[in-house]
Amino acid sequence: MTLRERNRARTRAEIRRQALALFRDQGYAATTVEQIAKASEVSQSTFFRHFASKEELILRDDYDPALIACFDGQPPEMGPLEALRVSMRTVLGDLPEELQEQELERHRLIMATPELRRAILEELATNVLLFAELIGRRVGRPADDFEVRNLAGAVLGVVQTAMLTGVDDDKPMLYLERIEHALKHLEAGLPL
Repeated sequence: MTLRERNRARTRAEIRRQALALFRDQGYAATTVEQIAKASEVSQSTFFRHFASKEELILRDDYDPALIACFDGQPPEMGPLEALRVSMRTVLGDLPEELQEQELERHRLIMATPELRRAILEELATNVLLFAELIGRRVGRPADDFEVRNLAGAVLGVVQTAMLTGVDDDKPMLYLERIEHALKHLEAGLPL
């Protein structure tokens, strides 16, 4: 990373950290972008250079590019579900505990806030297409192949279910382990 990229990442992280603290103290709906900017010691225009909205600050994480690169870098003989598990463990498992806790807090907020829950479900369709492209590349089939898209939807479905389970009383690593368990269960054919 260049110095500029590191500074940008630090600013984004501080804005998100301050926003989560304000959401925790006053609630999501009662917190304004102006308050977040002030707590982060940045201008509102700086806030908007980093995030299009308060909603985006919560719904989007900064890990997708690293997860995609890690997924694409897995050995070609590795199946898509194993490649995803390894990528998640590599990228998210190496995060400092503070950032793991922040991710868990972000998901708690999404699940506890009706407008954010609705918005994350709308994101699901976009994520299915993105993951179908990744799977398609890995298995040598087009992203719009029914079975590729079906697997992408199933993956996101089990991950979403894992995210919804026990979100209030989890520790960060248990959260990641539950997602891995959900993916292994899917890979085994969802036996009961």
